[in-house]
Amino acid sequence: MSIIKLNNQAVKNATSFGSISSLGSMTFIKKLTASSSATLSFVDGSDGVVLDDTYKEYLFTYNNVHGATDGANFEFNMSTDGGLNYNVVKTTTFFQSFNLENNTNSGLTYRTGDDLAQSTNFQKIITDIGNENDENGSGYMQLFNPSSDTFVKHFIANGSTVLASPGNSNRFCSGYGNTTSAINGIRFQMDSGNIDAGDICLYGIA
Repeated sequence: MSIIKLNNQAVKNATSFGSISSLGSMTFIKKLTASSSATLSFVDGSDGVVLDDTYKEYLFTYNNVHGATDGANFEFNMSTDGGLNYNVVKTTTFFQSFNLENNTNSGLTYRTGDDLAQSTNFQKIITDIGNENDENGSGYMQLFNPSSDTFVKHFIANGSTVLASPGNSNRFCSGYGNTTSAINGIRFQMDSGNIDAGDICLYGIA
């Protein structure tokens, strides 16, 4: 097996030259910028947003998300009715690695209080974000085949944050929306206070 570079974009494993095919590309769709915003929502067909069967995978990147409330959690939910309700039933898992600036505590832990078991609640994806001027959280979330009318809707999220403690933490979350209805809306928010600053970008992956 060898590693082969294609079109200066990515690498792919190949067992023979006959197995090489072109890779999909990432297409920018929409950017939302927070300014003391209660929520940021991406709804298919609204203001240039595409969140349908055009792509089998969608990628959200969130950059320098800064909350108004110290120690607030950045979270999301899904909609099946064009953004009227964000209440999809979800089952998820959540763990973290962390290290405080003063080096008094560090570790790798599962966070039972941050996962969901058949719940319509918003899912936390970055937790305990500090609100000092230089503190924020950044990361990404992958959403797979949201328009399927056969399968549940899987997602994977990863985020790095400056903790309110302060220190650094990497949060890992994955799970699925337990619905065979098409997901056509995603909403991001803080669980307390506004999103003071930051941007979220949406990409489609062919």
